[in-house]
Amino acid sequence: MKKAYFIEIKPTSEQIAKINQTIGVCRYVYNLYISKNKETYEKEGRFISGYDFSKWLNSVYTKEHDQWIKEVSSKAVKQAIMNGDKAFKKFFKGLSKFPRFKKKKKQDVKCYFPKNNKMDWTIERHKVKIPTIGWVRLKEYGYIHRDAIVKSGTISQKAGRYYVSILCELDTRKRDVKLNNTGLGIDMGIKSFITCSDGVSYKNINKTKKVKRLEKKLKREQRSLSRKYENFKKRGEKTATNKRVNINKNILRVQKLHVRLSNIRLEHVKGVVNKLVKTKPEYITIEDLNVKGMMKNKHLSKAVAEQCFYTFKTWLLAKCIDYGIELRQVDRFYPSSKLCSCCGKKKLDLKLSDRIYECDCGNVMDRDLNASINLLQAKEYVVLT
Repeated sequence: MKKAYFIEIKPTSEQIAKINQTIGVCRYVYNLYISKNKETYEKEGRFISGYDFSKWLNSVYTKEHDQWIKEVSSKAVKQAIMNGDKAFKKFFKGLSKFPRFKKKKKQDVKCYFPKNNKMDWTIERHKVKIPTIGWVRLKEYGYIHRDAIVKSGTISQKAGRYYVSILCELDTRKRDVKLNNTGLGIDMGIKSFITCSDGVSYKNINKTKKVKRLEKKLKREQRSLSRKYENFKKRGEKTATNKRVNINKNILRVQKLHVRLSNIRLEHVKGVVNKLVKTKPEYITIEDLNVKGMMKNKHLSKAVAEQCFYTFKTWLLAKCIDYGIELRQVDRFYPSSKLCSCCGKKKLDLKLSDRIYECDCGNVMDRDLNASINLLQAKEYVVLT
């Protein structure tokens, strides 16, 4: 069984310089691959694969230009090229948009390190040995199993902190859990995060005072950063070092607030999933939401994005496999909100503002609770694995 561990590390100043250099080279090579492909397609009308570009980079380009590319791990550079190749293939299949250049301020570049020999990626209780970097201290002790066989790892940077993601192979067995002879229907929404068929509802974490206070603080920092940029452009102070330092400090404050908000939402999602799984139902039924279509509504797009529906589904699937629970998914066109959970009659004139479901048979209940019961009683579904 393969399992990934994501943990913060405490590198030294020398290791930070090496990591930043590797991330910078990976970003530069990724952007070079995109620009080279655009130039080749405009002149010759063909696409350069990742392997062909890697050969050209090593045999032609680095001999004449930018020899500092060879100062970092060749495996990390190779993986950056293959990431660009993967992005182009997704674009040609219609699964994503055209690959964009990676920006330094976004910090969305990761450096990949495979296991070349037995001594690489050695795990101890409080540290890990990374290829070309050396021993790096971990922030959490004992989090990664010492008997795990490491396949590869990736180092990333986010808001001034450094993280490592390690892919391990563990010899673990599935949990022997005795499940209850009951099911659970889950309706995902915006007013409340999810509503279960047993009547339990979990709040929307984005409506709490803590999150609203952080979002207000984020607005102030973004407004301050925007003004600094505008003033910097108007004055034209190209040599003003203090101005650039202040801008970089403001950028770091904005990044930290973004990370803190995402961590709060992720922690809430994982906490809800753990509570759902610990009820030990025989099966769980969810709906296939059209999140892409919901994001087109300008009034609801921000609220939908903050709910992290995809993260909830991914984490719930992993936990259901671990506990041996069957995860069912109904079709996105299944009218769970319009059907009456008692008589099965469909209410065609139901509006989004109608929060109470009323039927001619006398059934009066909360709209989300009615939808979750309909999901529980659904006969047509797909089992996710």
